[in-house]
Amino acid sequence: MIVKSAEFVTSAVKAAQYPEARHPEAAFAGRSNVGKSSLINTLVNRKRLVKTSSTPGRTQLINFFSVNDALSLVDLPGYGYAKVPASVRRKWGPMIETYLKGRETLKAVVLILDIRRTPGLEEQNFIDWLELYHRTAILVLTKADKLSKTDRKKRRQAIGAALGVDESTLILFSAKTRLGKSEVWSALERAVLGEPCERD
Repeated sequence: MIVKSAEFVTSAVKAAQYPEARHPEAAFAGRSNVGKSSLINTLVNRKRLVKTSSTPGRTQLINFFSVNDALSLVDLPGYGYAKVPASVRRKWGPMIETYLKGRETLKAVVLILDIRRTPGLEEQNFIDWLELYHRTAILVLTKADKLSKTDRKKRRQAIGAALGVDESTLILFSAKTRLGKSEVWSALERAVLGEPCERD
């Protein structure tokens, strides 16, 4: 996709605060510190559209971004291992579930996984939940630049087996090298827009 504009719209914790549902949306979910913000920034060719942090759990709101005034990208709070108060973590589940279950314009969810870590029950439950509510899941393995090509292949196979999915559906991605950027956009275009767009 040729990104002509990308801008922050608003943050929300409940449905009443969501922006008007004008465009199809893709949400981004994953464990804390998995590279969610870096992935979105790379996709829209911006360095700091989405704030990145080495501190897990910094994203505690649902953040909406508009791309080309035609598509919305939604950054969801990270889950698991975040060093934040338990009271805050307890709010995340209902907040995210309300959005994922009820947002009519939501067309796909990008589930981001660290290629170096074997996914656990949380990830499997999340995928099962998306299937239950007929949400298209796009699975992306981040930080691929940290492994050799041989190790990437092994990890991709292991993660596919752990999740019970075809390894070919797992997109390898690196914010550093931009590996997989076009593949992620292609998956988003098919799921969200229903047709391919021009490449930049």
